[in-house]
Amino acid sequence: MISRILIANRGEIAVRIIRAARELGIETVLVHSTADKDSLAVKLADRSVCIGPPPAAESYLFYQNILAAAQGVKADAIHPGYGFLAENPLFAEACRALRIVFIGPKSNVIRRMGDKAKAKELMKEAGVPVVPGSDGIIDNLEEAHKIVEQIGFPVIIKASAGGGGKGMRIVLEESELEKSYNYAANEAQQAFGDARVYIEKYISAPKHIEVQILGDRHGNAVHLFERDCSIQRRHQKLLEEAPSPLVDKETRLKMGEIAVRAALSVEYDSTGTIEFLYNPRTKDFYFMEMNTRIQVEHPVSEEITGIDLIKYQIRIANGEELDIKQEDIKRTGHAIECRINAEDPDNNFNPNPGQVTQLMVPGGPGVRVDSGVYPGYKIPPYYDSMVAKLITKGGSRKEAIERMKRALDEFCIEGIKTTIPFHKVVLKNKEFLSGRYTTDFVEKFFS
Repeated sequence: MISRILIANRGEIAVRIIRAARELGIETVLVHSTADKDSLAVKLADRSVCIGPPPAAESYLFYQNILAAAQGVKADAIHPGYGFLAENPLFAEACRALRIVFIGPKSNVIRRMGDKAKAKELMKEAGVPVVPGSDGIIDNLEEAHKIVEQIGFPVIIKASAGGGGKGMRIVLEESELEKSYNYAANEAQQAFGDARVYIEKYISAPKHIEVQILGDRHGNAVHLFERDCSIQRRHQKLLEEAPSPLVDKETRLKMGEIAVRAALSVEYDSTGTIEFLYNPRTKDFYFMEMNTRIQVEHPVSEEITGIDLIKYQIRIANGEELDIKQEDIKRTGHAIECRINAEDPDNNFNPNPGQVTQLMVPGGPGVRVDSGVYPGYKIPPYYDSMVAKLITKGGSRKEAIERMKRALDEFCIEGIKTTIPFHKVVLKNKEFLSGRYTTDFVEKFFS
């Protein structure tokens, strides 16, 4: 049984895991870099261990030090959070080789679903709709030309090992194909050490819809409905809501059923997400990728279902069987999450780390703040710029929006620039209020 978890992450997700573990009666040990020695997570954890200097490659990504720390404190399990080592199959395998529980899915699932081209093949075999395109990796430019002849322009070239928009190029016409192919492959090599790419038909102005899933080691899987993550900048999500305001009941049920089918087809045993591209004009949706970890936006799914995803993630890793069935999961109300980043929206969203001189956190009914900062805390420049997640829930979408407006007005962070002003503008935008917004929303209204 898990009695001591080492948390291999930082910031708000480390705080979130500490709180869930404490409610389960599990001790927590946090690893941290020298830059994070004064973090809120360090203060909240039962114990902490410094594992290296500020650069992530020498601390949060240097898993030999993390494993040594886990052995030193006799941790039963490691929770990787999101980012860093969360989807690294080698790390998962190393944990299990040392008889340390990796709180996440099996390493072979991480490996297969982390290869975007392979994942697409597996989903196609499982009867999950996929975007028309290449059957796996394309090996050369000649093969790329053949695929494009079959599916037509526009197309998108994607890195097989990719994420976050890296190694991705949209190609509108034949004259751009060679340059875009080489660019995507080169960027993929630099970002992921893997130059392999594949091609898909490009769907303009889709919605980015994802379905939260839970699977256990006993052959059970359920979904927690969908989230709308279409408000993005350079493929980085900024605001999410659940449920999607544009997905109807019939499509919602179909998406959920297919997401569960996808999870069962790979024997998924943790929390995870199936991401879809949704065409609101035709109501068609296509598998995009599977995230084999907890995601930043998981709170909106928790708010509309009342299910603690981190607790379930730990229980599943502990070998427990899911104690909920699909018919037990009810959706109530509407939830919205705004990512509050230390960035300057008026200066191309450039990072703005520094010391938080004053902090007033909003509260009241239906307001939740997941954060790792406090007054006087100095945000380091080495990591992701997100400092907090502001989540509101209402009985309706309108109430959730009005509650978010009120909460943003109350949220005061001084000493740094944040994305709070940006979110205030978004919430007044007519297209956002209509729910018809798509992934080009930020480009249309904020470029």
